[in-house]
Amino acid sequence: MAGLNKVMLIGHLGRDPELRYTASGAPVCDFSMAVSRRYSTRDGQQHDETEWFRVTAWNRLAEICANYLTKGQQVYIEGRVKLDRWTGQDGQERSTLAVTAFEMQMLGSRRDQSMSSDAGEETGAPAGPAANEEEQIDPDDLPF
Repeated sequence: MAGLNKVMLIGHLGRDPELRYTASGAPVCDFSMAVSRRYSTRDGQQHDETEWFRVTAWNRLAEICANYLTKGQQVYIEGRVKLDRWTGQDGQERSTLAVTAFEMQMLGSRRDQSMSSDAGEETGAPAGPAANEEEQIDPDDLPF
C-alpha cells in the first residue's frame, strides 16, 4: 500500500527567494514561509501562533518562484513535508519543517503586490484596499 505525504500551506514569505543551481545545472529555489493562526482561549484571550517552514522548489517552479515572489508576499504552496533534524554546534538537537514544493500560487490582489513594492510601503500607507473599498476576489486565485 502506498502512502501519502502532502501539505498545503497559505502564509507569507519570510525572506526573498534565493535561486541557485546544482552541479548538473538544475535550478533550486529556497525561501522561508510563516503560517500564522489566531485562536481564543476559554477565558477569551487572543493568542497568535506562527509556524515557520523552509520551502524548496526545483526546476521551472524554482525559476518562477525566484522571479515573482518577494518577502512578505502571501502565497499558497503545495508539496511534501519532511522533518529535518541535526545537532547544532552547541550540541543541542535542532529540527525544522522542510517542504519540497510542487505547486505554487501567488495570493492577494495585484494591487496589494504593486503597493508593497512602491513607495507606499515606505510612507506607511496601507498595503491593502482602503477601508471603504470592497476587495474583488477572483475565483481563479483561490487555492481550492
